[in-house]
Amino acid sequence: MERFETESLALIPGQNVRARILSHHPWGVIVEIAGYEEAGLSPSIDMIEQFSRTTSSHDELLALFPPIGSQIDAVIEQIHRSHPPVSVRLSIRPADLESLAWRCDFCGEPITLSPGGDVLVLDSRSNDGPGSHTIISHRHCLAEQIRPENTGERARALKIGKMC
Repeated sequence: MERFETESLALIPGQNVRARILSHHPWGVIVEIAGYEEAGLSPSIDMIEQFSRTTSSHDELLALFPPIGSQIDAVIEQIHRSHPPVSVRLSIRPADLESLAWRCDFCGEPITLSPGGDVLVLDSRSNDGPGSHTIISHRHCLAEQIRPENTGERARALKIGKMC
């Protein structure tokens, strides 16, 4: 067994993907992400969490389930790599497809994960075992966590991924 699963590291929260519906379940649907069919992922869409507050009946909610075999646009909401298989939760809410919002894991304030948002996605790993954990952060929140005398790392946290 590999110490760290690496194929899923190309996927990050806020990323738009294409997915194919594999099966329906009482809570939602199981999908496969295009290009990652053999990656050992467990991607799903929790339809109850996403739409139960906006539908008036169970039948109305069920009508929102995409048909099995259909291809859909989705956005990665969360990734859990703590143990295999890598769990990927997708969203198909129209607002999330436009601009996915989440909360910063440091300050708790809203943060935009979609391209153009001022977000950093950190994957933390242990040096003595498999698995990783994803942390979502504002740039400035991460920079504030770095020791003040480490000005180079603080500066890099504020610039990483930004066009020069």
